[in-house]
Amino acid sequence: MKETDFLQRAIELALEHSADGLHGPFGAIIVCADRIVAEGWNGVVERVDPTAHAEIVALRAACQKLRRIELVDCTLYSSCKPCPMCLAATYWAHIPRIVFAASAEEAEQAGFLDRQLYAEFLANDADKKIELVQIELVNRTAPFERWLNNPQRHPY
Repeated sequence: MKETDFLQRAIELALEHSADGLHGPFGAIIVCADRIVAEGWNGVVERVDPTAHAEIVALRAACQKLRRIELVDCTLYSSCKPCPMCLAATYWAHIPRIVFAASAEEAEQAGFLDRQLYAEFLANDADKKIELVQIELVNRTAPFERWLNNPQRHPY
C-alpha cells in the first residue's frame, strides 16, 4: 500500500465511526513493515473515557498485538494532527513518524480545542487554567529511588 492509502484508511475510519453521533470524527492506524497492525477511532463518548482518542485506541491495540510498548519501527497515520495527549503518547511509544491529514486549525473549526491545548502546555504554570499544586513531602522521591534500585525494572 502507498502512504496515501494508509492515510485514506484513517479517514475512512473517522467517517465510518462518526456517522452515529457517538464517536468523534477521528481515525488512526498503526503501520509496521508496510502493513496495518492496529486501527482506532474516537470513542470518548461511547466509552465514557476522555482518553479514548483514535490515536490512543490504535496505540493500545498495536502494543497488545505486537506484545511490546516500544513501536520504534511503526508509523502512526491519523485523520487529523494529534492533540497534545496523543502526541505525548506517541513519544512514549517511541514511534518515529506521524502522518496526518487535517490540521489543528481545521479541527478547531469543527469545535475541538487542540490549538488551545497546545498553547496551554506552553504557558507558565502560574498562567495555566488548571491549578497545579506541588506539596513537597519528605518521601516524595522514594518511589523513584525504589525504581532505580530495582534490578528487574523495565525502563521505558
